Amino acid sequence: MKLLVLSNGHGEDVIAVSIIKQLQLVTDNWEIWALPIVGKGYAYTKLQIPIIGKVEQMPSGGFVYMSKEHLWQDIQGGLINLTLEQIQTVRQWGKEGGSILAVGDIVPLLFAWLSGSYYAFVGTAKSEYYLRDITGKWLPQTSWLERKLGSVYLPWERWLMNRDRTLAVYPRDILTTEILQQHGIKAYNLGNPMMDDLGEVAISTETKPPNHLYLLLLPGSRMPEALRNWQTILTAVSEVRAVLSEYQLVLLAAIAPGLEIKPFQEYLLAQGWNVASPETININNHININDHININEHNKLVLKQHNATLCLTQNAYSECLQKSDVAIAMTGTGTEQFVGLGKPAFIIPGEGPQFTYNFAEAQNRLLGCSVTLVETPQQVGEAIESWLNNPQQWQETRHNGTTRMGNPGAAQKIALHLTDIVKSVCF
Repeated sequence: MKLLVLSNGHGEDVIAVSIIKQLQLVTDNWEIWALPIVGKGYAYTKLQIPIIGKVEQMPSGGFVYMSKEHLWQDIQGGLINLTLEQIQTVRQWGKEGGSILAVGDIVPLLFAWLSGSYYAFVGTAKSEYYLRDITGKWLPQTSWLERKLGSVYLPWERWLMNRDRTLAVYPRDILTTEILQQHGIKAYNLGNPMMDDLGEVAISTETKPPNHLYLLLLPGSRMPEALRNWQTILTAVSEVRAVLSEYQLVLLAAIAPGLEIKPFQEYLLAQGWNVASPETININNHININDHININEHNKLVLKQHNATLCLTQNAYSECLQKSDVAIAMTGTGTEQFVGLGKPAFIIPGEGPQFTYNFAEAQNRLLGCSVTLVETPQQVGEAIESWLNNPQQWQETRHNGTTRMGNPGAAQKIALHLTDIVKSVCF
């Protein structure tokens, strides 16, 4: 069985790879190729999945839709020719046989339809929670037109999901699945693969030293935006230290592996953070600084300032999410995954191109009560303090996060279902 996987962004590539891994476990009859529409598809090459067609890293980094300036930069960088060549690649694939799995938004879905092949779609970008609350009722800010259209997926997107060659649609949550089913689409609620590969929550509040609070810091994955976000987050951290002076703060900074870490380190030192002494790291290279940090990574840096200890890491992402109680975040996927673990995130609008006020406001609607949108970094300390003093809010957050983001195991379920349906329809 031949399968071409289409995706349009690093986060989508990672989700696609999680499904590919499970497909390879289901049966060895799959022959799998990939075409990353945005970027060069490092997640695929890491798994040794062959890439067909032309791939390029555009100047916008995949955020072409954020502004006219980014669109123009990408056009100057060869976006039109790249798109035409990629469409030709998928059309050639369609002529040679095989199926397509599109992961992301309307772009890979459209490419899949243009191929002439049978295709399935994993919808990662849209959720009915952008328009509705957890009970399915319309949010007050939802416009008349949005209600008239009936779904977060627009009519032309639903049309692409409802063709004779559409094998299956896998939305990211049960509410979106139910709404698409009402429109006659073959949608299946198999969970959200974004929550796979994070592991189990490895540390609980009860096992931590008293008066210790673990904060996750997520500045994003694209430069120079990530560094600007980092500066904003550290301003927020200063306010948190002042407001929560009775706490020992443990800050776990998860910096994307593809970024140069030196500018993040330099800014910390410029802000008066001091590198922790060598004796705080034991011979097994585990960090043990009074407060039981235990991040297993060789290239990590530990710094201290007053009542806070900060661990800067690039290869312990899942561990950081597992161990942290609260996140200060300016990113997309990372915030959603953290919330999916049943934990609260405090988000601050940035300059973009990704994490603007509009993006943060939309993320607030998507994730509901699990997210607090704080307009300035100076307000984060008081916002976290208010949260800590409201046990009922913590309970609501646990339930809300898992409901909106789903439980782990979706990649395996999708792989099993896709294998069965391809066998039954295409052979």
